[in-house]
Amino acid sequence: MVIAAANHGGVMPLTDITTATLDAGIKGKLQPHLLAAQVAASILQPGGSITFVSAITARTSMPGTALLAAINGAIASLVPVLAVELAPLRVNAVLPGTVNTDWWDWLPTDTRTTVFEGMAKTLPVGRIGTPDDIADAITFLMNNTYTTGVLLPCDGGAQLVVGKS
Repeated sequence: MVIAAANHGGVMPLTDITTATLDAGIKGKLQPHLLAAQVAASILQPGGSITFVSAITARTSMPGTALLAAINGAIASLVPVLAVELAPLRVNAVLPGTVNTDWWDWLPTDTRTTVFEGMAKTLPVGRIGTPDDIADAITFLMNNTYTTGVLLPCDGGAQLVVGKS
């Protein structure tokens, strides 16, 4: 089972986070991941796989992403616990970086283009991710029967450079 629930929002300074935005993050991403994993654990055969889609914000220090980091960090923290608790089911997560998907539609097209171009210049791979990049990472984690408890960054190297001086 692949769990990739995500809600819009969450990019804001710490001072702008409200109870409502925190609740929206929990209900829109954390809760669906946890509850779907609970269902998966009851129906998957031994050796089956649960793969979460969290985000690289679980591991980076990008200003304005405290809420995203908290939600994605919570999902990432489930992985090693559930990998042991649910064994022989395998539990892993992909941590995508900036990927050109509809998630970014909240930004006007010209702003999104500017953000993507700026981010691409900072990434060691020199480009923004594609849905196929993430699908390949998910496929690896689903198919490799000797991999469990792994948080797999698929971020173009963002964790190496974002938030570092």
